[in-house]
Amino acid sequence: MMTSANITRLVEKLSKMRGAALKLGQFMSIQDSHLLPKDVEEVFRRVHDSAHYMPNWQMERVMADSLGTSWASNFSSFDPVPFAAASLGQVHSAVLTANASPTRKDEKVAVKIQFPDIAKSIESDLGYLKLLLNAGRILPKGLFLDKTLEVMKSELADECDYKREASCGRFFASEEGIGSDGRFRVPWVWDGSTDRVLVMQHMGGVSVGGNVVDTLSQDSRDQIASMIIELCMKELFQLRMMQTDPNWSNFLWNERTRQIELIDFGATRSYSKEFIDKWMHQLQAAVAKDREECIHWSLELGYLTGAESKSMLDAHVQSLTLLASPFRAQSEGERRYAFGRGTEWTHITAEIRSLIPVMLSDRLTPPPRETYSLNRKLSGAFLLASRLGAQVDCYGIWEKTVQNYRFDQQA
Repeated sequence: MMTSANITRLVEKLSKMRGAALKLGQFMSIQDSHLLPKDVEEVFRRVHDSAHYMPNWQMERVMADSLGTSWASNFSSFDPVPFAAASLGQVHSAVLTANASPTRKDEKVAVKIQFPDIAKSIESDLGYLKLLLNAGRILPKGLFLDKTLEVMKSELADECDYKREASCGRFFASEEGIGSDGRFRVPWVWDGSTDRVLVMQHMGGVSVGGNVVDTLSQDSRDQIASMIIELCMKELFQLRMMQTDPNWSNFLWNERTRQIELIDFGATRSYSKEFIDKWMHQLQAAVAKDREECIHWSLELGYLTGAESKSMLDAHVQSLTLLASPFRAQSEGERRYAFGRGTEWTHITAEIRSLIPVMLSDRLTPPPRETYSLNRKLSGAFLLASRLGAQVDCYGIWEKTVQNYRFDQQA
């Protein structure tokens, strides 16, 4: 157990390497599953809540280095006080001048500015985290820390490249992405953005996970949850490209337009057709509660080695079939699946949590690389539906997904 003083000192240290620390907290925590020891959870919660901003002189230096010494001439106004802090940077409100704006009129924008040298510090920060966690012996072996840190390093490097994020945002905004779906809105990206400064159209919605939830009608809650779960299915099985960060602040609800506004594409991942074919087979097996097929496709994907104990196989298959519960047909005449307090889903999440100790002690291999972020997003979507107390036609969404999916012949 860590003392209060030790936790405070650890929070202070981890807050200085915010990107790596927050990413580890995401990786180690399956949404709402309490995988970590309580005092370690407390550390990551406090790191997440601790706002870390650059002083003005440092922010202005990053802007000058990225956009040139006359950077301010692109804006008719620029608020030096950030309105949000991210794991890798901070976000400011500004107004882009008509001359600089793609619409040729003054436009409100959000300016995301990366913390100095954060990309260079990733390896050393992760090395420090590894030393810290190994020395404390506070993580179960089934979390495969080395593999987790390896995947984290790659993902953080991607997320530090704001040009990559801009490209992903443009893809989602295009007809090839979700640009033709009027239920969603993706902001345009200013062409003057760089790898360290990202300027995007300001969106008018509010976070779907904030206090505004308490003021929404049941119809709006159901619609939000349905749209996000349907978006997950489209990202996976149609686009094979997913924005994998389940942070609720990345999804804004505009009650006036009844659209979900998507504002962060740094954690976008793409998947091969071969992988998605196998993942679709596994999810179909889980929905059908087919134990042998669940094991077969888990072996194909690399979740299992074939040498697992019966208790591990039982826990693994049971967790898959439980997670797939929303996609099964409900009682006669009721297509919608109820999330939230007092529902079947509450009992299912408790049952899944009860299986985690077995899987952590008996797991023989780390999960497939692709699934670290993918599972985080899907579990986050279900957690949001629970937060909203939503009722969603998951069965209908799943049936439509399966009907439209085409496997490669060799799959």
